[in-house]
Amino acid sequence: MGWPAGNDDVEVDPRRARSRARLLDAAAALLQAGGLEAVTIEGVTKLSKVARTTLYRHFDNAMQLRAATIERLLPPVLETPPHGPLRDRLITLLERQAEAIRDAPLQVSTLAWLATGSERDTDNPAITSLRQRIIDQYRVPFDQVLDTPQAHQQLGEFDTFFVLSQLVGPLVFAKLIGLPASTPPDCARLVDDLLAARARTSAGDGQ
Repeated sequence: MGWPAGNDDVEVDPRRARSRARLLDAAAALLQAGGLEAVTIEGVTKLSKVARTTLYRHFDNAMQLRAATIERLLPPVLETPPHGPLRDRLITLLERQAEAIRDAPLQVSTLAWLATGSERDTDNPAITSLRQRIIDQYRVPFDQVLDTPQAHQQLGEFDTFFVLSQLVGPLVFAKLIGLPASTPPDCARLVDDLLAARARTSAGDGQ
């Protein structure tokens, strides 16, 4: 078995850590130059000058190697906006997400790759770890804004994942199909549409 992705901290042998780092450095260079398809076992071993047998001590297959490489390159979770009106915080957060999507095409291509993955990969620890990192990247700052008394007062009962899909989904979809980058007015409109829809829903529930 290879080492699962994201477990650099459990390696105590410096030689293993160095060989893993060299493999991931090479995979990252190939990924940034040629996309996911460029990250192959042959390409990574050739560029890193690490033997194939050594690679397989760290990664079971090319998919696990790709997942570990992507996870290593993902940006950190976005900073949560400071306290203030819910609308302002959501717009600020959505603008930051739009900027991250615009400047980090790897993140969007990763979403597409994971979305089209086969069912047999659902138990792959590397894929599971990567999916969790993606969820954290998008969800954590929204949780911190939405899990507040102010948000529950304005939005009523809601599913955070559904709200996240309504807000971030259009930004990702626009990037995936090649539409122009989302602008601050686009972000404000998405937030206002959500708030208006939630207000109508809450009013209907109160009848």
